[in-house]
Amino acid sequence: MKKILLASLLLVNFSMWGQSRTTTNLQSSGGQKTINQSETKQVAIEDVTIEMLNALREKDNLENVLPNKENPNASKLVQKADAYFNKMWYAEAAELYEKALEDKKNYSFEILKKAGDSYYYNTNMQKAYEWYDVLYNEYKDNMTADNYFKYAHTLKGTGKYGKAKRLMRLYNRMEKKELEEVDVDEKTQNEIVLDGIIDANDKFKINGVAINTEYSDFSPMYYGDDQVVYASSKDSSVFATRKYKWNDQPFLDLYVSKINEESDDLKNSIKFSKKINSKYHEASVTFSPDNKTMYFTRNNYGKKLKRDKNGVNHLKIYKSTKVGDEWTEPTELPFNSDNYSTGHPALSPDGKLLYFVSDMPGSIGESDIFVADVLADGTYSEARNLGPEINTEKKEMFPFVTGNKLYFSSNGHVGLGGLDVFEVAYNQDGFKEVKNVGKPVNSNKDDFSYIINAAGSKGYFASNREGGKGDDDIYSFEKLVIDNVTNSAIAGIVTELVTGETMPRALVMLLDENNIKLKEIETNDDGSFVFEDLEGDKKYIIRTERQGYFEDIQNTTTKVEETAMVDVSLRRLEELIAIENGIKKLKTDMIYFDFDKSYIRDDASKELDKLVEVMNEYPKMVIKIESHTDSRGAQAYNRYLSDKRAKASRDYIISQGIDAARIESAIGYGEDKLLNECNGSVRCTREQHELNRRSEFIIVKM
Repeated sequence: MKKILLASLLLVNFSMWGQSRTTTNLQSSGGQKTINQSETKQVAIEDVTIEMLNALREKDNLENVLPNKENPNASKLVQKADAYFNKMWYAEAAELYEKALEDKKNYSFEILKKAGDSYYYNTNMQKAYEWYDVLYNEYKDNMTADNYFKYAHTLKGTGKYGKAKRLMRLYNRMEKKELEEVDVDEKTQNEIVLDGIIDANDKFKINGVAINTEYSDFSPMYYGDDQVVYASSKDSSVFATRKYKWNDQPFLDLYVSKINEESDDLKNSIKFSKKINSKYHEASVTFSPDNKTMYFTRNNYGKKLKRDKNGVNHLKIYKSTKVGDEWTEPTELPFNSDNYSTGHPALSPDGKLLYFVSDMPGSIGESDIFVADVLADGTYSEARNLGPEINTEKKEMFPFVTGNKLYFSSNGHVGLGGLDVFEVAYNQDGFKEVKNVGKPVNSNKDDFSYIINAAGSKGYFASNREGGKGDDDIYSFEKLVIDNVTNSAIAGIVTELVTGETMPRALVMLLDENNIKLKEIETNDDGSFVFEDLEGDKKYIIRTERQGYFEDIQNTTTKVEETAMVDVSLRRLEELIAIENGIKKLKTDMIYFDFDKSYIRDDASKELDKLVEVMNEYPKMVIKIESHTDSRGAQAYNRYLSDKRAKASRDYIISQGIDAARIESAIGYGEDKLLNECNGSVRCTREQHELNRRSEFIIVKM
């Protein structure tokens, strides 16, 4: 069955899911700009393209379709419907099958199945159910496991859970090739789980957002702190006739909208970059932590749509970087292919892992979630399948990743019907148990492209449920039920390093191990702070700031049902300013360089960061940098090496936002200014030589 499904449908499964909503596959055989003869709007002659004319020729060929070799006795109406169906033009196919089935002489297994499938692939579950129900009553003994699966999902989609459960038992038996009698009264484990989802209290408060249209709006993604980028097929182009034949809707483009801080509503959207939006589909975007790199899904095309040997146009993931205010021309990712689809990219919070969806060889189901490492040099590791704990024999798609959970949509795990949203916690040992997020985010329709904020309290998702404005709509949500948490906490007291006095009103931030800020509080009058309701046995970062003091960063791990103590001591910035022999200097700890190297090591960058903090506190301060070596090695080379180190320190400080004009000079003196008599004429210890290897930051002006 899987081969049949993959061969017949695979586009909307992905970033184009929102266009068909069932997204039954990752591919598309349609996709060119067309002139729809049923439209009343005219296209100016100068705007007509070759693609439009080709599409008209293709439509004329279908209008004058030749006899169907597989069913030569079929009526011309059915043959035309079959031609549309085979091209995945399901909206038009459904209309013609509907007319053909007005005559009960056409109630064959194949026509009834295709009529149901045409509606199923566009997630019109009510109409799909009507024809699958006729198919079941007329040809029950001929139905395959796949027919039972679709019929059961339309039953769920129309709220008929009792019969859906019985049919899913039959489906499971057929898939496992178990021929023994099915006990229709015995509850399976999956049914027990489903009953729990149905009976549970609502866990969310949801609201439709203002940007929704009569078309498909879906796949929201955070862009910075106050914007959301999403996909929409709202027809804002010059060509009102530019339609996608799968579901007779305009092609998808990316839009950006502002988040209302009080209501979380999304209003006044505008089109995203012209460099990204094309004349075909763009959807499902993700951004790097600094918002300077983006990945998104697009049809595979060059000057025109590219197709495989079966005529299928696949999807690919593209990457673009931001230079100034504009995005660069997108480039393909290496695991794309002309022979299968990739889409729905999602970056981990630290930007080091790229999750995506594909039906590539080795997939477990119709579409699986994969992950690849984003390497430091901009390349990628081999893609890895997330495995059977996540991926089923059906569809998994629309991943979204936080510091401790993976969210995704699936119709293979136990749900309320169509696609449901699921979550799974993970740590260094792997994934835990997959859980349905519950009502009302999940419904008996398709619910997908779920994103949640860093605090885990609110976010957005898309659904084609009843009551919306269009085919797919975006909803905001706020959690009503707090996730089960332990009594784990992190507490501490902030004091001044030298005096030991407690420090009220210091800002203490809680970050996850990927440096994503979760919470922030000010210390009490006694300098104390506490973060409660945390996960046990989890790594966190405590960052403390107060004006006039160095930032303090500490790593800690919570204990289950206990409070982890973190004591913080802040050092005054002015303590870094010292006077030696009448010269005012910034005194850092020793800045080390690797032997014969001049690049800034991690430990050296931490010391230079302290210097940057002081210069930010004193904006009129100007310094000069002097670097020195010991006497070992050639004198000329020592001077050359120390000069490179001085300039490396200067460049690092500038890279942290300090104006270059505030660094008067950066000069290396080699062994010219030794602090002791270790000039090579006397034996010296390692420690004595080390005293001469130093960088000095001399204050010229404050």
